[in-house]
Order: sequence, then structure tokens, then C-alpha cells
Amino acid sequence: MITDYISIEQFEEYSLMIGFTVLIGLMFFIVFDLAHKSKGGKWAYIALFGGLCLGVFGFIAKEFIKLTLEAA
Repeated sequence: MITDYISIEQFEEYSLMIGFTVLIGLMFFIVFDLAHKSKGGKWAYIALFGGLCLGVFGFIAKEFIKLTLEAA
């Protein structure tokens, strides 16, 4: 069984990181395709990818805040 090799908490953390990475890759493709099909120019790319990057930054910031609070 998997619990013989890794704890449930570690499995959940690794699964979240892998799943989130795959999700970001999929969203990157969707946003790129949406910006390309809209023919909005460079401002469409900036706006769409800016929103995507803010979401990714928020997730990464949450991890750093969690590590900071655990260390205190």
C-alpha cells in the first residue's frame, strides 16, 4: 500500500503540485488560443496572461506564507 512508502500528507502535497503544474500548462494553452483567436493584438495577450500570472503568483505566495508561518 502507498502508506508504507509515503505519508498521506506528503502524497497530497505532491499530488497538488503535480496537478497544479498540469493545470497551469493547460490554462496557458487555453489562454494563448483565446488570445490568438480574438485577434486583439498585444494588449489582449498582456491582459490575459497578466491575469493568469497573477493567479499563479497568488498560489506560489500562499506556499511561501505557509512555510514562513510553519517556521515561526
